[in-house]
Amino acid sequence: MKLRLLDALETDKPILSAPMAGAAGPELVAAVCNAGGYGVIPLWGNSVDQVSAGIDELRALTDRNFAVNLNLSFPYKDQLEACIDKGVHGVSLFWGMEPSAIARAKAAGLVVLVSVGCADEARIAADAGADVIVAQGWEAGGHVWGQVSTMALVPAVVDAVEIPVVAAGGIADGRGMAAALMLGASGVWIGTRFLASSEATIHSDYRARILQASEADTQWSHDLYDVGWPAAPHRALSNSTSKAWADAGCSAPGNRPNEKELIGQRPNGDPVERYQSYTPLPQTVGDVEAMSLWSGQGVSLVREIMPAADIVEEIYLDAKKSLQAGDVLS
Repeated sequence: MKLRLLDALETDKPILSAPMAGAAGPELVAAVCNAGGYGVIPLWGNSVDQVSAGIDELRALTDRNFAVNLNLSFPYKDQLEACIDKGVHGVSLFWGMEPSAIARAKAAGLVVLVSVGCADEARIAADAGADVIVAQGWEAGGHVWGQVSTMALVPAVVDAVEIPVVAAGGIADGRGMAAALMLGASGVWIGTRFLASSEATIHSDYRARILQASEADTQWSHDLYDVGWPAAPHRALSNSTSKAWADAGCSAPGNRPNEKELIGQRPNGDPVERYQSYTPLPQTVGDVEAMSLWSGQGVSLVREIMPAADIVEEIYLDAKKSLQAGDVLS
């Protein structure tokens, strides 16, 4: 299955970069691709012209294959057609299950990756023609579709389908990759570790929090950062916003402390509201600590800023060493 994954992606290393909207720009995705991995660029929420321009910008930085990530809970059909028109290698579909979208992309010759949170969803996606299943465990940072942990989810999904499965959630080093492969995954999908890459487009305060956080410093919430993307469960670093919300009894939207308070500005001058789903960019100003600082539980393994290519190589080589040294029961 690992070979089938590499053949499908036409790449060298079974390491995929998670499509972290706001953080994973063309430079990060291209660096992963050029290092032999497979980059996934988040272009959902953009106009058709912006999707086309984003693909062109990435192609100017790499001649390797990559996928475009589309969010099925936002308008996506025209954006998918733009991906088809541009002849991208693959599309990554998440936040919903749309067999018709899988079928359309497949009919156009694209490789289709589908993110799932349970084995039943994996079966539906595989039956619709998906090439790769991304099994996202509850440990993952950012928006989290399911509620099953990676260690339980991956083998269940592997047993449910006959196509390659990529493990996502809590994987930040070679040991995690080796463990995922032992569970039957064909590759890994990594997000939080790449937040500490030199190419990640996040605010320095956000990156500093990532480098200092422990495995217990993240918090899963159903609708904490819901402004702009309601009813979308997520995991982020605990901060002053989440602590005040918890102290107030984890009240529902509409009854939370300091709702609609403006806590900063985006680089283009647009306001950032408390409880907004927003990744702080380098030029964001205001109370960055109080914003949605997405992070997975593997954050405690992230302690150094490195080029993305070096992160890919380190994880790959450390995974090989872990697997080669693995006869621990003898």
